Amino acid sequence: MALETLFVIGMFATFGVLLLTGYPVAWVLGGTAVIWTAIGVLAVDQFGANLWFDYPSSMGLVPERIWSIVESPTLVALPMFIFMGIMLDQSGVAERLMKSMVKLFGNVRGGYAVTVIVIGVLLAATTGIIGASVVLLGMLSLPVMLQTKYDKGFAVGTACATGTLGILIPPSIMLVLMADRLAVPEASVGDLFMGAFLPGLLLGAMYVAYALLRPFFQPRVAPVPDDAEPVTWALAWEVFKAVLPTAALILGVLGSIFAGIATPTEASGVGALGALVLALAARRLNLSVLRSSLYQTTRTAAFIFAIFLGATAFSVVLRGLGGDVVIKDALLGLPFGPNGVILTILFAVFLLGFFLDWVEITLIILPLVAPVVQHLGFDLVWFTILFAMCLQTSFLTPPVGFALFYIKGVAPPEIRVTDIYRGVVPYILIQLAALAIVFLIPGIATWLPSVAAH
Repeated sequence: MALETLFVIGMFATFGVLLLTGYPVAWVLGGTAVIWTAIGVLAVDQFGANLWFDYPSSMGLVPERIWSIVESPTLVALPMFIFMGIMLDQSGVAERLMKSMVKLFGNVRGGYAVTVIVIGVLLAATTGIIGASVVLLGMLSLPVMLQTKYDKGFAVGTACATGTLGILIPPSIMLVLMADRLAVPEASVGDLFMGAFLPGLLLGAMYVAYALLRPFFQPRVAPVPDDAEPVTWALAWEVFKAVLPTAALILGVLGSIFAGIATPTEASGVGALGALVLALAARRLNLSVLRSSLYQTTRTAAFIFAIFLGATAFSVVLRGLGGDVVIKDALLGLPFGPNGVILTILFAVFLLGFFLDWVEITLIILPLVAPVVQHLGFDLVWFTILFAMCLQTSFLTPPVGFALFYIKGVAPPEIRVTDIYRGVVPYILIQLAALAIVFLIPGIATWLPSVAAH
């Protein structure tokens, strides 16, 4: 085994071991980079190792790379979209939607679950903050569904899985990070937003189909409430008025991007302003709410940028040790053919999602495998959307499925951890089925960007 291969394996093993210590991931990534910089320099300078490695071309590049991150115009969208999501959470939009749409779908078996999914899709199109979406949907829907004698697993699984749609449906902060890491014109933020739009709607539609079909075959999991109101024109008008502000914000953000009127960075500013206006219109905006929103935005953005810094150091040293060449040769040497290579990458990402957060996987793994995908001649937008859909499962898979922790924190005491696990399994299978559909029909992800290009 070549020395480069041993060093690359050793670097990943060090990262895995240090991760178990409980230290913040950002420091683990940076610490691993420092350790293996020292090992690489000692191996070359003291032991004459046959390795093209030195400090200036590895760790010495980190300050320059960090500066390029800080001055990136793409990443300006990140705190803006985070602020938009947090401010929408404060505006009460979701509460009004829930109260009106529950009446609309209340007399349908599984109607409360459908309501949660529809609201989740609308929230996803206005915010990419998974924690806020999961907590909000859980708080609003679980007491109502349990009171109507919904199956506990079905109820909590629906709220938990639906809250994760925001990581895929644009504007998604994950897609912003992916576009920045890829740094190629054929996979810009706008292209990824358009590429993710139809797969996100497909996934939402599959969730709705499950929420309707399972109660049809198992009526006990979602009984029709006794006090369900008949659907009237007045009720439909009430729902329309509740949906209109959210739809206007979605149109302002995504419509301006898709129409080419604004860049994603500019549209993020429109979204942040729109969320402020909605909160003001709902009479929810005051100094305390504004301070809390800005504080949460700063914390979330700082968390992501700290991992950015650690991952940058890790990636630079890994490439200096020949990691990109080792991984490329390993993938191209697989006896599965080009499609088999893609499936192998996605399977590895799915497994990593059990143990790592999406941020680390995006910042470390995606830049390493993207050149291989391009070398094989695949559409980079298509692959990145598959990568993103695969990462979405990481929110629902234990032991590091953050959505599971979020929902447990707001779930009523009668909901156990086993209920949560049992409830999310069908949705994980649905996510994998949607992933397979987009894999087999690439046009679902590539059609919108291709239309926009012309």
